[in-house]
Amino acid sequence: MEIPYFGEEFRVKSKLHNELLSASETPTSIKISSLAAAKAVMIGSDYFRPLTGFHDIEDAISICDGMQMKNKLFWPIPLLNIIDDGDRLEVGMTVNLIDPNFQDGRILGQQLIGSIHEITQKEKAKITESVFGTQDESHPGVSMLNKMGNFLISGDIALNNYSYYSEDFPETFMTAPEIRSRFVQYGFKQVVAFQTRNPMHRAHEELCRIAMEETQSDALLIHMLLGKLKKDDIPASVRDEAIRVMVEKYFDQNKVMVSGYGFDMLYAGPKEALLHAIIRQNCGCSFLIIGRDHAGVGDFYQAFEAQEIFHSDLVQEFLKIKIFEADHTAYSKKLGRIVMMKDAQNHKPEDFMILSGTKVRSILEEGKTLPPEFARPEVASVLGAYYKEKKN
Repeated sequence: MEIPYFGEEFRVKSKLHNELLSASETPTSIKISSLAAAKAVMIGSDYFRPLTGFHDIEDAISICDGMQMKNKLFWPIPLLNIIDDGDRLEVGMTVNLIDPNFQDGRILGQQLIGSIHEITQKEKAKITESVFGTQDESHPGVSMLNKMGNFLISGDIALNNYSYYSEDFPETFMTAPEIRSRFVQYGFKQVVAFQTRNPMHRAHEELCRIAMEETQSDALLIHMLLGKLKKDDIPASVRDEAIRVMVEKYFDQNKVMVSGYGFDMLYAGPKEALLHAIIRQNCGCSFLIIGRDHAGVGDFYQAFEAQEIFHSDLVQEFLKIKIFEADHTAYSKKLGRIVMMKDAQNHKPEDFMILSGTKVRSILEEGKTLPPEFARPEVASVLGAYYKEKKN
């Protein structure tokens, strides 16, 4: 059964299509943040369908209050374009959006300005608390938002290109319609998606197999984030290589598709999990794997909080995609294989091999090899080479 695009009944035509000719003649250009550029790419790639542009302050506050826009469309996180200076701008003006990911001032696209709002600290705090569940500056998302300017400009956008994502990852980056088209081409009827910002180790590999079996899916989409991450996270290019060598060696390639999308990581836990579900529904997936700390960071979110948020009536009313709720998977020393920890009877914590991200980095930075129970040798080799080069 084909999964419909999200919120199709709310879809309206972008107001900008009739303005594109005048946009090229308009000298006004604004430099936007990396996150705003990523949001624009996601809108232009139909991952954030049915949205056609950035939210205004009224929609942002409405989303923060009840996860619904003014028109009652369910949406978990406001999509904001916040800039430093709004003095030269006027409502109704079409402006060029300068891509911050390049030094040559190239234009990512255009925005038709629907509103200009000088955001207050109180409003920023409300948005921060709603999205991240905290105002603690040690949270990378909170810190990022607080460093942004004070002028929020809303309005529809039109893209000229997909920024660096299509250039740097030509074999991996795809739009949502392109992924849907591939599903049809390959004859995939029911697909389960795995979201990742990290290389995949043996536990992730087995989790995907378990999810495929239990959801009776005929295919798996490994869908990796290609945008900005925390400083200590593995770069997208290394992650892409590590995932591909694993899939090539250990999966039936007729049942797995590897792809990526152009967005920066928010580390927004439960709210970001909801956004990930919308993204995968727009890809045409039937299921999304949600782990116990999906899109989390540090100790900011409770275990399984990202799963529990899907149980609300509002979420279930709007989302057609279903969630595969996963526990940690790990190597059982007693059984000699990877298991989902909740299904392992008569096990103590020490019966599992679990390596934290910090421990993995420590092993690799010291030039040591990851245990074969934890990582495939081909994956360990790719990661080891990256850390060796980084050290040198």
